[in-house]
Amino acid sequence: MSSGAYFAPTGGHPPQTQLLTDRAVFTEAYAVIPKGTMRDIVTSFLPFWTGTRLWVLSRPLSGFAETFSQYIMEVQPGGGSDKPETDPEAEAVIFVVGGCLTLTIEGVPHRLTEGGYAYLPPTCDWSARNESGDPVSFHWIRKAYEKVVGIDAPTAFVTNEKNVPASAMPGTQGKWATTRFVDPQDLRHDMHVNIVTFEPGAVIPFAETHVMEHGLYVLEGKAVYRLNQDWVEVEAGDYMWLRAFCPQACYAGGPGRFRYLLYKDVNRHMKLR
Repeated sequence: MSSGAYFAPTGGHPPQTQLLTDRAVFTEAYAVIPKGTMRDIVTSFLPFWTGTRLWVLSRPLSGFAETFSQYIMEVQPGGGSDKPETDPEAEAVIFVVGGCLTLTIEGVPHRLTEGGYAYLPPTCDWSARNESGDPVSFHWIRKAYEKVVGIDAPTAFVTNEKNVPASAMPGTQGKWATTRFVDPQDLRHDMHVNIVTFEPGAVIPFAETHVMEHGLYVLEGKAVYRLNQDWVEVEAGDYMWLRAFCPQACYAGGPGRFRYLLYKDVNRHMKLR
């Protein structure tokens, strides 16, 4: 499942001869979940899904992710669900990293291949099936939608990252760019799921501190990332969680591009209770 542009886990178990040492880190400010931890023994299953297993990357938990959950789903041929979401308040983003997913939204089928992206609002009628002959892997990011009186909820849409031009960060000559699937000024949306791309040698040249909680899954490449006071090495298949205001920066290590799928919560008042 990792032969395409994006990395997707394949499970399995390492041999008994492998050293135990790994890069996994879990702190109050951030967590690093390396690709090597995504083995068969840590997979989960969901109600009303067949031929499917998943790796849970984040979940609402004291001292961990507070606003969202993120799964990597692996669906075998013929598998899927006609009742995928059991929470009527949940919105979702689907991003396909390998294979082909048939996503039916309000009765209309869509074929999502590698790079396929879908936004699904709360109470949306949708289903997901693997009608191909090969497994399909995709990210499923879920958040409880925060309604605002006077602002409509977003509508569902489907696209592919190949059809969405990236926007370069000012002053970077295109070495640091973001693929945005939603207009940042569209206040209907209370989360953004973007793709951030760094060319080899590009940097975040200062310690960013954001009010937004972050979830970052490395799609391609490798980098050295600054998380709070620590520098950590990350590569394709690794996942990072950052608490709100956790300082962050990075150096893209090359030789290829460094790219990650980024979640953040946006456009809402800070909860006071």
